[in-house]
Amino acid sequence: MKNPIKQGMMLGLGLAAAGKDRAQEMMDELVKRGELTKQEAKDFMQEVRTKGQEKQTQIDDKAHQRMTSLLHDLNIATTDDVLRLEERILALEAKHREED
Repeated sequence: MKNPIKQGMMLGLGLAAAGKDRAQEMMDELVKRGELTKQEAKDFMQEVRTKGQEKQTQIDDKAHQRMTSLLHDLNIATTDDVLRLEERILALEAKHREED
């Protein structure tokens, strides 16, 4: 790879503003110009995908934690709370029928 520092800066800036398709186009162009090998471009795109998935998982986890905390703070019943109550109601109804 020619001038890896320059390439890294260019890729970082370009990919930060580009979507997946644009990133692939940039990689293809760098391969075409001989600044990256096909394998380097493939490896880089795989690394970008992997890091993107990891970031998305972190964002999803954080959003879930915040939502759970908000629901708890607002004292709003969750699906699990409602399911537990339904089970208790069914058990009480069955017990009541047995007593009659």
